[in-house]
Amino acid sequence: MSLIVIGTLAYDTVETSFEKRENVLGGSATHCAVAASRFVKPRLVTVVGNDFKEEHVEALRGCGINLDGLEVADGKTFRWGGRYEPDWNTRHTTFTELNVLGDFDPKLPDSYRDSNFVFLANAVPAIQMKALSQVDKPEFVMADTMNLWIEVARDDLLQLLTRIDAIILNDEEARMLTGENNLIRAASQVLDMGPRYVVLKKGEHGAFIMGKDVHFSLPSYPVVEVLDPTGAGDSFAGGFMGHLAKTGNAKPETLRKAMLYGTVTASFCVQGFGIEQLQTRALADIESRVQELLSIVTL
Repeated sequence: MSLIVIGTLAYDTVETSFEKRENVLGGSATHCAVAASRFVKPRLVTVVGNDFKEEHVEALRGCGINLDGLEVADGKTFRWGGRYEPDWNTRHTTFTELNVLGDFDPKLPDSYRDSNFVFLANAVPAIQMKALSQVDKPEFVMADTMNLWIEVARDDLLQLLTRIDAIILNDEEARMLTGENNLIRAASQVLDMGPRYVVLKKGEHGAFIMGKDVHFSLPSYPVVEVLDPTGAGDSFAGGFMGHLAKTGNAKPETLRKAMLYGTVTASFCVQGFGIEQLQTRALADIESRVQELLSIVTL
């Protein structure tokens, strides 16, 4: 089954208590697609500037990612900077430079239109809807969002929620979207807005999925040494959607297992900067860690 990932490629500047890295290959679509590439050969739709390095194109291609939807525009690639506090839970955005992303107009190659599974990475909801409208008959669509779009593009986001199967949110976004402090009630209200499932990410405290036919939660995989949590949520989505596409369905039991794979791929992501850990891991590494996590949560 085919998976399409629509979102951003970026150059990140990441500062932690231990180290600072500049021009790290990042972006929502990057982390998601690389994580998903451990399961299937995802199709990527994104835009970069003419400063995007060929070595990074080859790195993505080397992961088995289809780059027919990679647009190179005149200008600079999207750039983002962030600084993490020692507890990893607090992140400060130091700069955001949209550059060519500011004029991103997603155009799917004809060969992508038959994609079965779709992940709409964090972007302006109107752009997500435009991209989705170009997929003929997707079987399962999951979207990501952020607090900014909840504030400034709420109507478009609410419209998007009626056209997708699942939305992935963190606890702050769920509370902002619904005005409900209790996360279970917040998830229930999000389901009333249209999607069949809501996945709530709780960082180091794990994640849960909720829908009419599934209610399942997991702790995070215990990582001893975190180097960079940037992209962990997108890596979770990549593992989740990659497993669905590999399995070829979105049945409740498949969704539960997808939570395991998402959790584990995210755990590899945080052990390195950018995609440096994800791109070196094979599916066998992921399966091994899945079994470790199962041994932790199973009686």
